[in-house]
Amino acid sequence: MAQANEPTTGAPTARRDKPWIFRTYAGHSTARESNRLYRQNLAKGQTGLSIAFDLPTQTGFDSDHILARGEVGKVGVAISHIGDMRALFEDIPLASMNTSMTINATAPWLMALYIATADEQGAPRDELQGTTQNDIIKEYLARGAYVFPPDASLRLTKDMILFGARETPKWNPMNVCSYHLQEAGATPVQELSYALATAIAVLDRVRQSGEVDEKGFAEVVARISFFVNAGMRFVTELAKMRAFVELWDEITRDRFGVQDPSKRRFRYGVQVNSLGLTEQQPENNAYRILIEMLSVVLSKRARARAVQLPAWNEALGLPRPFDQQWSLRLQQIMAYETDLLEFGDIIDGSKEVAALVAKLKSEAVAEIAAIDAMGGAVKAIETGVLKAKLVESNTRRLEAIERGEQIVVGVNAFTNSEPSPLTAGENSIMVPSAEAEAEQIASLTAWRAARDPARVKEALRALRLAAASGLNIMPASIEAAKAGVTTGEWGAALRAEFGEFRAPTGVSSKARQESADLDALRAEVERVSLKLGRRIKFLIGKPGLDGHSNGAEQIAARAVDSGMDVVYDGIRFTPAEIAERAKADVHCVGLSILSGSHVALTEEVVASLRAAGLGHVPVIVGGIIPPADAERLKTAGVAAVYTPKDFEINGILAAIVAEVEARHDQAMRVTQS
Repeated sequence: MAQANEPTTGAPTARRDKPWIFRTYAGHSTARESNRLYRQNLAKGQTGLSIAFDLPTQTGFDSDHILARGEVGKVGVAISHIGDMRALFEDIPLASMNTSMTINATAPWLMALYIATADEQGAPRDELQGTTQNDIIKEYLARGAYVFPPDASLRLTKDMILFGARETPKWNPMNVCSYHLQEAGATPVQELSYALATAIAVLDRVRQSGEVDEKGFAEVVARISFFVNAGMRFVTELAKMRAFVELWDEITRDRFGVQDPSKRRFRYGVQVNSLGLTEQQPENNAYRILIEMLSVVLSKRARARAVQLPAWNEALGLPRPFDQQWSLRLQQIMAYETDLLEFGDIIDGSKEVAALVAKLKSEAVAEIAAIDAMGGAVKAIETGVLKAKLVESNTRRLEAIERGEQIVVGVNAFTNSEPSPLTAGENSIMVPSAEAEAEQIASLTAWRAARDPARVKEALRALRLAAASGLNIMPASIEAAKAGVTTGEWGAALRAEFGEFRAPTGVSSKARQESADLDALRAEVERVSLKLGRRIKFLIGKPGLDGHSNGAEQIAARAVDSGMDVVYDGIRFTPAEIAERAKADVHCVGLSILSGSHVALTEEVVASLRAAGLGHVPVIVGGIIPPADAERLKTAGVAAVYTPKDFEINGILAAIVAEVEARHDQAMRVTQS
């Protein structure tokens, strides 16, 4: 009888290709809860793990840090020390598991914890298989989970790659990640060029280190993998993947001199587009996910090595185990019920695809040359050029949707809809346990008390010495993991040596000199500003650790274009810091929170504003916020709540202008009475 992950088929198997690795991106609350979910998914036929970590873990803070408040276990699992890592992989043999870890700034630390846990299990390091994302460059551009300055971050990436080449040769130490670039609005050409420029910067750093010879360098190239996005423009996405394959082969051959074609192979995993999933008529997302997956599995020459699919209801909140199972079954049906894997490349010979591939390649090569001329990807990040281009691309995309030039079914067309029974009831999304944060903090406190403090102190001393001296960070990190050092302590040690960094926002302080359908809004901003006696001042804040800043950037950019005085300093502020900025005579505070921590953080911001004597300043909140939470926020004093269904930015800003005017008029009436 076949096991769950060993299906039988009636088709001949002689020509049948091996299917890609089936994954679902998962992790929540505590390590034990996530472990239970992983074992359930593996029993259903998932063939690899894809670990989501919570934001404190991603940014090197312990669960009891002030910035971690409300964020613990929300967008992934909290991993504070090796005890958590043991629990995460309990009864999961690391020697035979293929594990992907979506971790970047703290990638050396999570890999150190993984290796230390594997050592405890008796799993040979040279048998470990999987991937650490470890692409810090795209964090500065799109996702925001960075910590250290770019140069120091690139050094850590280099350390992991070289350590992996020696100790974990079957592990992919870096997954160049264009996924989040597309989520931030990148065009296909930008996705190709920015990702490849990132890989070039990393390989340049490895080669310039002098720590590996040419043969070893070729092995390093062979272990670089990619993590990409596939959107709804099916033919373009398919062509983009074929362009990636050809460009990577050419770059590694011509620029880096890798002669063995097998080591130049473009290996990639994919999560299909979450940006295009809609809150309106969310059942349509099931079709979108299927179409997007087809673009990365149809062409054998450019087929993904691993696929993870979002759930149909991710625009509403956290998916339930059933929702994840639904996405897993889609992969299994494609792999085992169709005859796709029994044929060669069915796209070869298409003139249309070939022409599109050539066009994408030509434009991407030109963009890479432009980045080279700036001094490379790191320099282009530090100057903010690439970030500004992404913000502009995303602006164009959103404006096309708002104008109806880009049709999104159920959003700006065909909006007449029957109520969906799939979203009915209280349990249509998963809600993390409200006690999970307190449990994690209590567990962390107990862990600290039970450690050998002398061993911890020595491990942290050795870690700082490695960071300061240029020694490879991995051996000291593994020893720190085994000594019981916490994620926050590891992060603090490296912050002390490297410092921290705040990336450019990409939002211009100057309004665009084009109408963008803004005439009516600009007129209202001007009218109310004259009434106030000064320009409307709008503070946009991102409290907590949520680094997904695309929405905040677009609101800020459009507010600037409309004539408002905008204060937007990027990500990662405490509620108290936001209240302090609001003292600069702002008329409205807008909060953007997409990590699920909207209730705790918003209520704290509102309380901080009241404590500062600014309770009269309206607070607007945007994010993936369930209706019940929206009502709670309004009860707490929030003026308005916006979710992904509210895609017309001009309308949102017009409502903010109206709210500011109403508050002003109310204050005048009180004064006059």
